[in-house]
Amino acid sequence: MFTVAAAEDESSFSVVDNTRTSTKRTFGRGGGTVFRGRGGQRGGMAQRGGRGAFQRAGGGRGQDRFYDNRGGGRGGRGRRFGWKDYDKPQRTREPSVNIRPEWQMLEEVDFTRLSKLNLDAPEGEDLDSYGFLYYYDRSYDKPPVKNAERRIQALDRAAYNVTTSQDPVIQQLAEKNTATVFATSDILSMLMCATRSVYSWDIVIVHQGDKIYLDKRNGASLDLVTVNENAYDAPLEVSETSAKHEQINTPSALAMEATFINHNFALQTVSETPQAKVSFAQPNPFYNEAEETEPLASKGYKYRRFNIGLERDEEPLQMVVRTEVDAVMKNPTGGADQQLIVKALNEFDSKAPGSGSALDWRSKLVSQRGAVLATEMKNNSCKLARWTTQAILAKADGMKLGFVSRANPRSAAGHVVLGVVGYKPKEFATQMNLNLGNGWGIVRTIVDRIRELDADEPADAVKKYVLIKDPNKSVLRLYSVPASTFDEDEEAELEQEEKAEESEE
Repeated sequence: MFTVAAAEDESSFSVVDNTRTSTKRTFGRGGGTVFRGRGGQRGGMAQRGGRGAFQRAGGGRGQDRFYDNRGGGRGGRGRRFGWKDYDKPQRTREPSVNIRPEWQMLEEVDFTRLSKLNLDAPEGEDLDSYGFLYYYDRSYDKPPVKNAERRIQALDRAAYNVTTSQDPVIQQLAEKNTATVFATSDILSMLMCATRSVYSWDIVIVHQGDKIYLDKRNGASLDLVTVNENAYDAPLEVSETSAKHEQINTPSALAMEATFINHNFALQTVSETPQAKVSFAQPNPFYNEAEETEPLASKGYKYRRFNIGLERDEEPLQMVVRTEVDAVMKNPTGGADQQLIVKALNEFDSKAPGSGSALDWRSKLVSQRGAVLATEMKNNSCKLARWTTQAILAKADGMKLGFVSRANPRSAAGHVVLGVVGYKPKEFATQMNLNLGNGWGIVRTIVDRIRELDADEPADAVKKYVLIKDPNKSVLRLYSVPASTFDEDEEAELEQEEKAEESEE
C-alpha cells in the first residue's frame, strides 16, 4: 500500500569540502519577520437560522473567521527543529473566539495528559433515523479518462448543520430522559480528536438541570474543513498586497474552498433518482417544505445512544449523538445496502508554500496512490481522524474519499475529480493509528468535570462553559461564562439576516 519509488543508490557518492567557513554570523532573510494573520474572508458557505445553521454552497453573506494556528506539533511532543528553521517566518495566531474579561478560566490541560486517557469504546445503539439517501454513483470509482475529467459543480440543495441544543429530535429525547449528555458527531469528533488539532477551535458546553449539551457557535471554525493543518510547513496568512494566487492559498481561503468542495462533492456523487431513494423511518427533521425552495440533499440522520459509564458508576451514563450518513451503495456480496460517508481531500498547488511536500496528484495518484495517501495522513491527520470518527460513530459501512484538485493551480474557481477510493472505517482508523478509546476517555473526563463543578447547583440552574484549543500551544482551556454569552451575537445575526432579506425583496 505504501510503496514509494526507491531512491537512487548514493553509497558511492561523496563530497569533500575544503572551503573555509566564515566566522561571521548570518541570518536568513525571514529570520526576524513576523507575519500577522488577517482573519477570515467573505463568501463560501452562507449560513442562516441562528445556531441551527442552514448551509448552502456558493456565495453568501456569512463571514467566517479562520486562522493559521500552527501549534506545538505532533501529539504534544513538540516539533523537531531542523535545517534552516531560522529562515521560516514566525506565525502569529489568534484564538477561534475572543476571550472576554468576565470569563473565568477553570481548567488547563495539555495534550500529553489528554493522550493518556482511555475508555473502552462503546458500540452504541440506534434510537431513530431521519431523512433519506440516494445511491452512490459507482462510476466515480473508475479512473477518469484523460481530457474528460469531471468538474465539481455548485448544486443548490438544502443541507443543515444544526447545533445540538437546537435540534428538535434531541430536545424530545432530553424531555424523555433518554440520556444525560447530548452532542452531534461533528462536534464530538472534534473533541475526540483534540490531540491531533493544531488550529484553534471552541465548543460551547451548556449544563441545564441534569442534562449536558455539547454545542457550537454559529459560524464556528470547527464547521470548516481545514487544509494541511498538520503539515510541517502549513499554509501562511499573507498581506493584502500579496499576489492574487498567494491570497487564495491562505488558511482561511483554503478552508472555505475545501468546505465548498466537500459540500458539493457529496451531492454530486449520488444518483438523484426518486425511484432509487432509500427513506429512513422519519422525514428530515429540519426541512420545512412550505418555506424552502431548494430540494433536499441526500442525508440520513441516525440518533444513536452510547453508554460511557464506568464500573464505579451507580447508574449508566448515557450519551445521545446525532450522526450522519451521505449515501447508500448496493452490497456486492448481497444482503443489506451499505451506508457511506462521502468526503473529499483537495489539492491546491503541489509547488506552492504550505503544500506539505505533497506529490503531484495528476501524475502520481494512479502509480503511487499509497504514497499520496500517506502524505495526506501526515498533513491532514486531524481532518482525516475526524471523518473516520464520524463514520464509526454513525456505524457507516464504508468511507468514500475523493481526490479533488484545482483545474488551474492559480485559481480556486474550478475543480476536477481525479479519483475516489473506498475504505472500511475501522480498518482506516487502524491504518492511521486512531485510538477511539482515547477519544471516549477525553469525552468522559470533560463530562465528569462539568458535573463536578455544578454538583451543588439548583436542579433548574443553567450553566455555560466554553472549551477552547489554545492557538499557540497544545493545550485545552475550560472557561466558565455567563449564561447569556453568545445570545446577543445570534440576535444581531438574525436582525442582519432579516434586514438583508427585506432589502432583497
